[in-house]
Amino acid sequence: MKKIFQSIGKKTTGKAAAMFLGLVMAVFSMTGCGGKNETIGDNGKTKVILNEVAHSIFYAPMYVAIEEGYFAEEGIELELVTGFGADKTMTAVLTDEAHIGFMGSESTVYTYAGGTEDYVVNFAQLTQRAGNFLVSREPIDGFSWDMLKGKEVLGGRAGGMPEMVFEFILEKNNIQPFTDVIIDQSIDFGSTAAAFSGGQGDFTIEFEPHATLLEKKGDGHVVASLGEESGYVPYTSFSAKKSFLEDHKETVQAFVDAQQRGMDYVQSHTPEEIAKVIAPQFAETDMDTLTAIVERYHVQDTWKADLVFEKDSFELLQNILDGAGVLKERVPYEELVTTEFAEAAAK
Repeated sequence: MKKIFQSIGKKTTGKAAAMFLGLVMAVFSMTGCGGKNETIGDNGKTKVILNEVAHSIFYAPMYVAIEEGYFAEEGIELELVTGFGADKTMTAVLTDEAHIGFMGSESTVYTYAGGTEDYVVNFAQLTQRAGNFLVSREPIDGFSWDMLKGKEVLGGRAGGMPEMVFEFILEKNNIQPFTDVIIDQSIDFGSTAAAFSGGQGDFTIEFEPHATLLEKKGDGHVVASLGEESGYVPYTSFSAKKSFLEDHKETVQAFVDAQQRGMDYVQSHTPEEIAKVIAPQFAETDMDTLTAIVERYHVQDTWKADLVFEKDSFELLQNILDGAGVLKERVPYEELVTTEFAEAAAK
C-alpha cells in the first residue's frame, strides 16, 4: 500500500480519511479491475451512468448541459444518480455501478492509497471555488475572520472538503481551529441550518440553498464567502477508473465536449437565464430564490471557463489536505489527473 496517510490517531481529520480508505479497501476486495462496459440504448446513443455527490445549484453548468440537450446531441444517453456523499459516489465508480463519478477530487487521493492498479483519475474540473458561505446571526459590516475567535461555528464533516477548506481559511488568517474557535462537527450535513435556526452556534457554514433560505427567514446573514477567501480550489471534478478512460476514449470525449458546452453557456448568459434553464432540476425551489443563488455563485466566479484540471490547483488541494493532517506524501499530479479530454474540448 502506498504510505499516503498519517497514523489514524493523529487528529480527527486523519481518522476520517482512514475510515474512507478502509471503506475503499473493502470495496477493492470485492471488485476486479475492469471498468463498466458501455451499452447502446434503443435510441442508438451510448448510455453513461453519472453518479453525482449531491444535487446542488452549485453544479449549474452540468444541469445546463443536461437540460439544453448537449449530452444527447453528443450521442450520450445520460443517467444521473445522486450518491449523497463522496464515499458513496466513489464506491459506485469502484464497483462499476457508475461509469463516471462527480465529487471532490480529494476522494481520488484517498483511494489512490489503496494500491489498486485501476485507480480513479480526474479528467475534468467543474467548480473552482468552494460553494459554502459563513452565516452569522446578525448582519456584520466589515466582517473579518478574527471575529470568529471564541465563537461557536457549526462546521462540516471531519475530513470532508467543506471543513478542510474552512480550517485552511482559519489558518491562513492566523486562527487556530478548535483552539481559537469552537467548531461543532456533531450535526449531520444538511441539518446545520435547522440547528442554527433553533439557536445552536454563533455562526454556521452553509451551502446553498440553505444560506439564502436562512436570510429569507431572517434567521441568518451571509457575511463571507469561503470560495472567495480560499482562492481557486478544485472543489469538484469528474473522474472515472483508469481502465474506463483508456477503453472508452470516444465516449469520454463526447461527455467532456457536452459538458464544455454547459461551461460555455454559463459564461455567456445571465444568472436569470441560467436559473430558467436549470429550473426543472430544482422544482422545489422558487425562481426568485434559484436566481439569487445562481447570482451568488456567478459573482464569485465559481465555474471554470474550461474543464482543464491544472497542476497548480492540484497542488493547492494537496496543501489543504496536508494542513488538515490527512496527507503524508504528495501524490503525483500526472497519476491522478489527465487533461487530454478537457484540452480537446476547449479547442
